[in-house]
Amino acid sequence: MEAGNARYGTAGDLPDVVPVFPLSAALLLPGGRMPLNIFEPRYLKMVDDTIGRSRLIGMIQPRLDGARRAPETPELCELGCLGRIVSFAETGDGRYLISLHGVCRFRLLEELSGATPYRQYRISPLAGDLAEEEGADEVDRAALLKTFKAYLDANELEADWDSVSRAGSATLVNALSMMSPYGPAEKQALLEAPDLKSRAETLIAITEMALARGTDDPGATLQ
Repeated sequence: MEAGNARYGTAGDLPDVVPVFPLSAALLLPGGRMPLNIFEPRYLKMVDDTIGRSRLIGMIQPRLDGARRAPETPELCELGCLGRIVSFAETGDGRYLISLHGVCRFRLLEELSGATPYRQYRISPLAGDLAEEEGADEVDRAALLKTFKAYLDANELEADWDSVSRAGSATLVNALSMMSPYGPAEKQALLEAPDLKSRAETLIAITEMALARGTDDPGATLQ
């Protein structure tokens, strides 16, 4: 399947209604890859329907204050990220293993009422995300790498520095943000950063605060 955002030049290339998959502490960003293990019947149905249509799913977090419309229906954060299904496999026990490629962020506008077991929303895509490298030159790459190395050293972890050094700034910022072991509030802050420079600065600040207060869980890693 084709990956990347080449097929999406403007917001007009994207649907205005998408299925959404609420998942706490899960962060998808433009250009990133997210593997998912799908097993709930309503989300199996969502994948079935989406594969035959746009292949786009809206990844979004439940609202951070825990508000709910009903026991099984959390309120959602305003901002999420569209992901295109770029790989799909079915297991022997009825699960789907899929991989999403981040396309662009979106704002929720209106929830559609219930023709499907999964939730669908009318959305407004953030079309500026379709230019994946925009703003990459403004990222303080040296500061980002310095903080990343300090985190690894503090947790006795290693990285493939050859791969890190070859990665473009946009890829590096978004990959490190997605892999970071932080909680839902931090992940939402990274998602909501208005541009790559701000996202890098947010990631640096979050990591520096974590280093300053010490690692609560010695086994915490960048996963």
